[in-house]
Order: sequence, then structure tokens, then C-alpha cells
Amino acid sequence: MQQKHTPMLVMEGITKEFPGVKALSNVHLNLYPGEVHALMGENGAGKSTLIKVLTGVYTIDEGTVTLEGKNIKVSNPLDAQDLGISTVYQEVNLCTNLSVVENIFIGREIMKRGRINWKEMNRQAKDLLKTRLNLDIDVTKLLSSYSVAIQQMIAIARALNVSAKVLILDEPTSSLDKNEVNHLFNVIRKLKSEGLAIVFVSHFLDQIYEITDRLTVLRNGQWIGEYMTKEITRFDLVTKMIGKELTELGQKAKSIGGAKGMNNNLFLEGKNVSKQGNIDAFDLSIYEGEIVGLAGLLGSGRTELARLLFGADKADTGEIFIQGKKTKLSSPKQAISKGIAFCSENRKTEGIIPDLTIRENMILAIQGIQGWFNYIPKKKQIEIADEYVKLLNINPPNPEQLIKNLSGGNQQKVMLARWLITNPKLLILDEPTRGIDIGAKAEIQKLMLSLSEEGMSILFVSSELEEVIRTCRKIAVLRDHKKVSEIENNQHVTQKDIMKAMAGGMV
Repeated sequence: MQQKHTPMLVMEGITKEFPGVKALSNVHLNLYPGEVHALMGENGAGKSTLIKVLTGVYTIDEGTVTLEGKNIKVSNPLDAQDLGISTVYQEVNLCTNLSVVENIFIGREIMKRGRINWKEMNRQAKDLLKTRLNLDIDVTKLLSSYSVAIQQMIAIARALNVSAKVLILDEPTSSLDKNEVNHLFNVIRKLKSEGLAIVFVSHFLDQIYEITDRLTVLRNGQWIGEYMTKEITRFDLVTKMIGKELTELGQKAKSIGGAKGMNNNLFLEGKNVSKQGNIDAFDLSIYEGEIVGLAGLLGSGRTELARLLFGADKADTGEIFIQGKKTKLSSPKQAISKGIAFCSENRKTEGIIPDLTIRENMILAIQGIQGWFNYIPKKKQIEIADEYVKLLNINPPNPEQLIKNLSGGNQQKVMLARWLITNPKLLILDEPTRGIDIGAKAEIQKLMLSLSEEGMSILFVSSELEEVIRTCRKIAVLRDHKKVSEIENNQHVTQKDIMKAMAGGMV
């Protein structure tokens, strides 16, 4: 590839603030024609905000944007489209009840004598898909009749049809299989050769190194650096994304939890368990009283693995054994009946019911288990709620307070209480300490260790490697929806070891 020295688009000193939050602070981005540029960073790094600023969803507080050497002001998404900046999102934002050709030309229909010229639109749509995307399909059929992969190609075709100069692909491969990814990458390479500047957002490290030429790393809304992909090692990339210096990575927590209460009784064992498009086949064993950690970058497959073990998603292959007996976990109800509880990372959408009280939120799971016709008397509910408010130090200590009025940390404690009340044998905690203060984190970690000492098994998902090392006896490492390593934790294991496994190096 011939090196392009002049950027097509430059974002300089971009700052964007929301009430109480500085989402972007002095961020830079240089997009070159004929290059695929990766935007890298963990959850909350600022990637989505930067894309929304570039496409006019948000206005810039500070900074400048130049396109082909000219200053531009992108006030709304239509401005961006007119300037040749197009985005294809992870969730394809097309109309499935319309035909392929209608989706490609929507809002820009070709007219002839006051009527839509369907013949010409069909011809152009078919030609566009075939010549630029190597896709030969019937453009008159409904979009809903085609797969997600083809719908994504049609979204790209729509972007190209507005003379795109900059094409942003936001998590384009998250729902695609291997063959579909290969086809998409062939299309990307063709578009790159035609001189497009392409932004590629993905959590799959293997794909980043396969398809991108250059990358920009963001962390906590800050610009960390711009690098040629072939010149930065995976380990260095992960280090920059997570923000741990090498000196910190060598440090080890003083003690390792999750071993005191563990015995030799196997509670759950998964063999060759997988779900197509979610996670590749994995093996995992969890003993009674053991805390097992799941480590990996955002999008590595941690939540997908956890949801399979709770029956929230149904496995395509493999076997799951609970206390030695082969078990089908095809629904959360079946998992709960086997003593498995799941505290979701999305407490706002999959956890709390904001207009109910602390007490009402707490008793939902146990009431569901007992059945809605076997109502728990209010006096008993109050006793339960009072007990767990004290146990978890929930503040304010008033069970009749609406949960929406609590801090994030205290809402998380209520979610924990909901499942602890069911007295589970295995507690799955998906990012239970994300977005809460240090004190609340310490309390939840202390509770985990206490529960494991009493014999409860815990599967712990966390982006914070230090707390995974401190609390877990064993750590399963995931990358690109695969379980790539399993580390027996001891005094010699460091964050650096885990990061090497996450990045693809040997432990």
C-alpha cells in the first residue's frame, strides 16, 4: 500500500462535556485516504462520543474538524452525510419492511416526470452492490428476507451511494460468522483501494491486526496516542487501553481469596459449551466455595459465557453438569431451580425497577421462585429487607425508599441482596463493581470472600484485573469470544500475566 501522507480528515483538540462529565478532553484523530483506522479503548473511553461528534449527533464544545484541508462544521447527521461522512452501526439502522432498493435510496429517490423511476433505481442498486461489494442479490425483495450480514452490506451500499469519503464501521463483525467476516474484510480492502478513509471500531484484537493500518487509543475520554498497527505489539496495545504501567503490572495483591471455603466437590462443569455468534466452545469447572474469575477486554465473550451458564441464552453444543448430573439450562427458571443466580452488569435495564422500593426490588426473585400466587406477607418482606439492608450496609437504610433515588453502588447492593435472599449455590456476578465508589467496591469484594468461605460458588466477571487477582482462585481468560487460557492464581501471578493472555501472548 502506498503511504498517504496527507490526512483526508483531521479532528484536533476535540472536547465534549455533559453535565458533570467530560466525555472527551483534547482528543485528536487523523484519517488517511486508503487506510483502515481502528478506534481503540475500553468501555467509557470516549469512542462512541467521538463518532457522534464527527457525525453531528453531538456538537463540539472545543476543537476543529477539517475535511480535505477545509474547516467544516457538522451540525447534524444530515450535514455529515452531505459532507461524505457515513456510519454503519452495529445494529443495522435500516427499514426491514422496505425493499433493498428502497433502503439504499430512501430520501434520495430518482424521479422521472414526477414519479419514482423504479427501473433506474433497481439498475443502480444492483450495479452498486455487484461492482463495489461483490454482492449479487434481488434488490426488489424485502430487506427482512436477507441475513444480518447482507443487511450490513446494504447499509454500507447506502453509505457509498451518498459519495462517502469517510466510512465509519461501528462493531460491524459482532453478529457475523467467520465466512461473513471474511467477505466483509474483502469489501473493506476493495473500498480502501478506492481511496476511502475507513474507521473500524471492534473489540476483536485478531481482526484489528488483520484489517487495520493505523489505530488511535482513547482512555477515559483522553487521547493516548496514534500508532501504526504493525508497529505496536498486542501487549502494548492492551496496556495503553487499560492504562496500567509496567511497574504497576508487576504488583501483586497481598492475599488471594476464594480458596478457604473451597472443597473437592464439583458444583458445575461445562464441557465443549458454545453458542454460534456468541462464544466458541469452552470447558469450565467451578467447585463448591470457589471463586472463578472471567478476565478479558470488553467484547471478549465474558458476559456471553455467563449468560449461557444461567440459561439466559441457550447453548448450541456441549454439556453442562451440576453436582455430577447432566443438566439442560435452557432458561433462567431452570438455572434458578438448580441454585444458580445471576446479577447482570446492566442494572439499569436488566436489574432495578426504578419506581419500586428497595424492599420490593429485593423480594422479586424469591417471590418469583415461590410463585406469584404464594404471596410473601408484607411483614415477612420487611424482615427480609431489614436484614439485608444491615448486612450489605445499604444507604439510606430505609427499605421503603424508591430504589431510583439510591447511588449506583447502593443499587448494586440491592441487586446482590435480591439474589442472596434466594440462597444460591452458584452466584454469577457480571461487573458488580463497575461504576461504583471505592468503598462500595471493597464491601462487595469482602462479601464475596465471606460467601465463598461459607461454601457458595461464585463466577466473577470484572474488567479490573487487580480485583480479579485479589478475589479469585482461578481465572479464565477470554479473547475474541474464545476461552484462551485458564490461570491457577497464586502469589506469583500478576496483572501482566493476565494481560499477556488477553493480548495473545504466552503466560
